Amino acid sequence: MTPAPTSIDWIAVDWGTSNLRVWAMDAGGILAEAQSDDGMGKLARDGFEAALLRLIAPWLGDRVTPVVACGMVGSRQGWHEAPYRAVPCTPLDRAALVAVPTTDARIRMMIAPGLKQANPADVMRGEETQIAGALALHPAFDGVLCLPGTHAKWAQISAGEVVSFQTFMTGEMFALLSTQSVLRHGMQGDGWDDAAFDAALSDALSRPEKIAARLFGLRAEGLIAGLTPQAAKSRLSGLLIGIELAAARPYWLGQAVSIIGTEALATSYARALAMQGVTARLLPATACTLAGLASLYQPMAAQ
Repeated sequence: MTPAPTSIDWIAVDWGTSNLRVWAMDAGGILAEAQSDDGMGKLARDGFEAALLRLIAPWLGDRVTPVVACGMVGSRQGWHEAPYRAVPCTPLDRAALVAVPTTDARIRMMIAPGLKQANPADVMRGEETQIAGALALHPAFDGVLCLPGTHAKWAQISAGEVVSFQTFMTGEMFALLSTQSVLRHGMQGDGWDDAAFDAALSDALSRPEKIAARLFGLRAEGLIAGLTPQAAKSRLSGLLIGIELAAARPYWLGQAVSIIGTEALATSYARALAMQGVTARLLPATACTLAGLASLYQPMAAQ
């Protein structure tokens, strides 16, 4: 946690399933930040306000401080449900912010809704705020935004609206396969192998129907052919991202693509797309999140 600021205008909150991140903000940007592992998945409904106050209490004064949050905090299992908005629509809408009753009178809590798509059925929470932030930072953008993560998203953007999107459980599958399946025995330790990633990616893109066999091949090669843990982990990543790209081809083929994510993961996706002739622009996830939340706060301040 950074030192408590003397005065702040508002507090930005990104509240996911596993983690809670908060920033004390003023017109110039970030004054302080803090985080905890008090994600939505660990809290009962009556525990959210206390978890938030454990981080932001040092920043609060006598006046009411606006708090603008995004992410799983607004899910059905979260603090207070913020109903989904249907695409096509702008990624965020101030009028759709949901006010949350609080015990502590020093905060005015607001949660941004996620987005939903009827056919094919899909939902997002948190990514819509990053998309709004990307459009605030790059207002003229038309094309596709890729948001890799536990549940990777591909979103078609036109005229400032999310037209359609698709979710892939790539990150969750990587975590499950590398830590809980039989493949875990050959994936201990750190390290990375670019050549192994590239080969697996190309294989998966060209023959996605063979993914189940290719996955078990990682176990077999570890047992009888000396496949290193670094190469196995890199190939697993390449195989999973490869089948994602194969399915998401209508989104990225011939499109302007920007990637919103953490540096390591975004770089892997950019490398994968570059192998298909697509040069993607990388946008930092935190900067996009804060720009999206700030776009909601600014109209609030004018009320």
